[in-house]
Amino acid sequence: MSHARLLPIRLIRARRPRAGGGVQRLAAALLVAMTATAQAQSGFVQDPSGAMSFGPSQFSQPLAVEGFGGLPAGRAASDGKGQAPRAPALPSQALPFVGTPPATGPAAGPRPTTGAAGAITDPHSILPQPPAGKVAIGMSARFGDNEPFIPRGLVWRVFADRPEASGAYPLVAEAADPAPVFFLSPGGYVVHVSYGLASVARRIVVGDESRREQLVVPAGGVTLHSDVNDRPIPTQKVTYDIFEGSFLQGRASTRPYFRGASSGDTIILPAGDYYVVSTYGEGNAVIQADVAVAPGKVTDATLHHRAGEVTMRLVRVAGGEALPETQWSILTPGGDGIKESINSLPVFVLAEGEYTAVARYEGKTYTKEFAVEAGKDGPVEVMIGDQVAPQGIEPQEGSGD
Repeated sequence: MSHARLLPIRLIRARRPRAGGGVQRLAAALLVAMTATAQAQSGFVQDPSGAMSFGPSQFSQPLAVEGFGGLPAGRAASDGKGQAPRAPALPSQALPFVGTPPATGPAAGPRPTTGAAGAITDPHSILPQPPAGKVAIGMSARFGDNEPFIPRGLVWRVFADRPEASGAYPLVAEAADPAPVFFLSPGGYVVHVSYGLASVARRIVVGDESRREQLVVPAGGVTLHSDVNDRPIPTQKVTYDIFEGSFLQGRASTRPYFRGASSGDTIILPAGDYYVVSTYGEGNAVIQADVAVAPGKVTDATLHHRAGEVTMRLVRVAGGEALPETQWSILTPGGDGIKESINSLPVFVLAEGEYTAVARYEGKTYTKEFAVEAGKDGPVEVMIGDQVAPQGIEPQEGSGD
C-alpha cells in the first residue's frame, strides 16, 4: 500500500487478501482456552511513538468454508511460560481426543450434508431416528449470530452435568465433526466445543423430543509477517508473541496468550483485541503493534522492522582476516549492554541507531562507534590500534550467546 512508506518506525501494515490463500491456511489447533470477551476494534490508530493498530474491517478476509490447511499446534502459552494450556481433566475412562477423529460410537450420529462448494447449508434439516430410549440432539456452531457455520476443526465433548463420587464429570460422548448428532438419554448435560484457542460450553437438558442446539464460537484468525524496507524477513529469524489487550491504550496483559508464532502461521483466537510483539533476531530489534481479531475472518498483517544485520570483525588491517576468540559486546550510547558473543564473526541484529562495539582480545579492549541503518546489512570492522579502551572498561550486563 502506498501510504505504508510514510509510516514511522513502529507500525503494522495489512496485506490485502490473496484469492483463496487465507482460507487454506486456517485450521483448528486442538487446544482448549476460555473465550475472550473483548470487542473487536476497527481502523488505524497512531500514537506519538509511531506505533500502529490494525483493525479487521479494512484488511481482513472472510473465513470461508472451503478446505482448511494445517495449523502448527503446541505453542499456546496462556500460562506465560511457553507451555500449552491443558484441556480440562477427564475421568479415567474418558480419553481426550488426540490427532485423528475418534471413531463414531453409539452416541454420535451421522455427519451433516454439504453443498457443492463444501458449505454446510443446513446441518440438521432432518434429524436421524434415535435408538430406543435415546434422543437425537443435533449440534452446530457459528462464528456469530449472523455469521456462517464453522465448517470444520471443531472438537465436541459432552459431559454429564452431575459429578461421580470421585468428583469427576463423566465424559458421555465426543466428536470431531462440524455438526454432530448425539444420541443421549434424557437428563442434564454440559456440551463443550473448542475451535483453536476459542471455546464455549452450554448446559442442556434433554427431554423426550429430539431437537437442534446451536452454539456461537466468536473466533477468528491472525496471520503475521515481518519485513525490513519491504523485504520479507526469513521465517527462521523472526518470532511473535501474542498478548491480550491493547499496547497503545495501555491495557495489555503481561503474559503471552500465544508464544513463539512463526511468520505465515495462522493462529485461531477468540475474537477481541490483541497486541503482537515481533522479535527479529536476538538483539534489540523488537516492535509492537495492536491487532483486532474479528469473528469468522482472518487478519493478514505485516510488521515493519527498522533494523539491520551487522557482522563484527576485529582485524589488524582493513579488510584483513578476522581474529579468532574475540569477546564482543554491543553497547547503546548510554552504555547499556545489548548483546555479547565470543566469536570471530558474530552477527547481531540491531534496531536502527548508534552503538559502540567493544572487542576484547589478548587482554586488551578495543572500541568503535558505528551506526545501523534499516535494511543495510554488512560488516563492522574494529582495527587493532584504532582506539584502545582503558583496561577497567566494563559494559553493563547484556544478553549473551
